[in-house]
Amino acid sequence: MKGPAVPPRETAPSEAKTRNMRAVRSKNTKPEYVVRRLAHALGYRFRLHQKDLPGRPDVVFPGRKAVILVHGCFWHGHDCAKGQKRPATNQAFWDAKLDGNRARDMRDEAALRAAGWRVLVVWECETKDKSVLEGRLRAFLA
Repeated sequence: MKGPAVPPRETAPSEAKTRNMRAVRSKNTKPEYVVRRLAHALGYRFRLHQKDLPGRPDVVFPGRKAVILVHGCFWHGHDCAKGQKRPATNQAFWDAKLDGNRARDMRDEAALRAAGWRVLVVWECETKDKSVLEGRLRAFLA
């Protein structure tokens, strides 16, 4: 005979998970460095994380009225394998968090475009193939 149904309880994060989450950066990430190095090597000069623009774009080219947003696949919900994977624990929190990130990204991108900025979104997984990324940057910044 079964006892009363017990709702699943939220478990406290382990020390290892807490340590990993604290190490996640919002600025100066590896994918950002890849984009910045490549743009600089192509001869373009830029500003970083301009506070007076919606969403504080990662790379700003003021003279070209162009910005590059570098998104981590997991955190911003890309449609690649890494972006579609969601944590199994504390699902309600993660669903709200990741869906909120996507909604904020769309708002920020729309506000930038409305202000007359050209926007390029570069996903973390796209930084792996530097020749393709170089072509995208050249086309966007030309």
